[in-house]
Amino acid sequence: MKILITGGCGFIGHHLVQHIMLNADWDIVIVDKLTYATKGLDRIREMGYLNSDRVKLFTFDLATPLSDGIKQEIGEVDIIAHLAAETHVDNSIADPVLFVQNNIMSTTYILEYARGLKSLKRFLYFSTDEVYGPAFDDCLYSEDDRHNPKNPYSASKAGAEHICVAYENTYGVPVIIVNAMNVIGERQLCEKFVPLAMGKILRNETLYIHCYKDMTPGSRFYIHARNVADAVLHILKNGEVGESYNIAGEQEVDNLELVKTIADIMGKEPKYEMVDFHSGRPGHDLRYGLNGSKLEKLGWAPPKTFRKSLEKTVLWTMDNRQWI
Repeated sequence: MKILITGGCGFIGHHLVQHIMLNADWDIVIVDKLTYATKGLDRIREMGYLNSDRVKLFTFDLATPLSDGIKQEIGEVDIIAHLAAETHVDNSIADPVLFVQNNIMSTTYILEYARGLKSLKRFLYFSTDEVYGPAFDDCLYSEDDRHNPKNPYSASKAGAEHICVAYENTYGVPVIIVNAMNVIGERQLCEKFVPLAMGKILRNETLYIHCYKDMTPGSRFYIHARNVADAVLHILKNGEVGESYNIAGEQEVDNLELVKTIADIMGKEPKYEMVDFHSGRPGHDLRYGLNGSKLEKLGWAPPKTFRKSLEKTVLWTMDNRQWI
C-alpha cells in the first residue's frame, strides 16, 4: 500500500506520517510546498524520516497542476490524504484571497490528479469544525448539519469540501471527509494558542483572553495530533466512501482555564487580561462543537485524556523550546 499525504511536513501532517510509520507498513509520499508553517523539513528531520526507504518527499505548490515529472516519480497510489492548507484564521482575515486561491485550487488540482489514478481506494479530505460556524450554548454539530462559515479560512474549507463531493458524484473519486476540532501536540507552530501561550508565560508577557461581551471566556474542544492521526488511520481502514466523520475533541476547556492549566504544568504564574475582542472584529468564533458519535459507532475512541495530552505537549515543548 502507498499513501500520498499532502501537507505532510505540516503540524498535523507530520504526526500522521509518524503514526503510519509506527502502525502500518504502508509506503508514504509527502507533497508539501514548505511554507513558513512547516519550518522547512524540521519536523520530518527531527523524526528521522528524511532518509527512510519508506518515505519520499517532493516540494511542490499544489495550487498548480501536478507536473508530469512529479506524477511519474510518485507513481500509482492507493490512498490520498489531503491535509495541505493555509489554516490560520487571523491570516485569512488579513489576506482572504490567498486562502481561497490556495485551499480551493490545491484541492481541485489534487482531485484532478486523483481521478486519473487506477489504483486509488480512498481520498480523504481533512477539514475543520469551523465550516459549521459557531456552536452556541451546548450545540454539537453532526456530519449532515449545514455549513455556516464565518471567516475566509472556514469558507475556503467548506468550499473545498463541496468540490470533493462534486468529484465523487461526477467522476467517482472515492472521497471521505473528516472534520476535526482544535488540535494540540508537539512541534506546533507558535502562532497557535498553546505554544503561543507558553511563549508569553515564559517571557512574563500578558495573554489576552478572548471573551463574550459579559467577559465569559470563549472555549474550545481540544484533541492531541496523534489521537487525530489514529482516528484518520482508523477511518482510512474502516470508513465508507462517500461518508463524512467528525473527530470530536476530548474535553471542552475555556480559554482562561486552558491558560491557567498550561501555566500550572510549567510551574509559572500567568499574566492575562480578559478582552471582548470579537465584537469589534467579526470572523472569530468563540465556540465550536462537533458530535463524534458516528465515529464512535465505527469503533474509534481517543486513546488519551485531554489533561495527559496537554501535559505531554507542554513538557515536551519545555524541553524543545525552539518550537516556541
